Amino acid sequence: MSPIAELHYDASDFDVIRPGTHVVCAVSGEPIPLDRLKYWSAEFQEAYRGAHEATAAILAGGAKNLKKD
Repeated sequence: MSPIAELHYDASDFDVIRPGTHVVCAVSGEPIPLDRLKYWSAEFQEAYRGAHEATAAILAGGAKNLKKD
């Protein structure tokens, strides 16, 4: 298994705290390769796979507040 990166998310970019190949989407749990990471929240320090996941999480006040099926 590839190592998960640890990132610190800022408003327009992110800093790599611990190197890795990917991060995990806070909503779906799916891996996101670092070179494809485009959506995150600096406020909640979460990564999102796409615009749908990012919008849902931000409107909910973070992925932890989303209802799981």
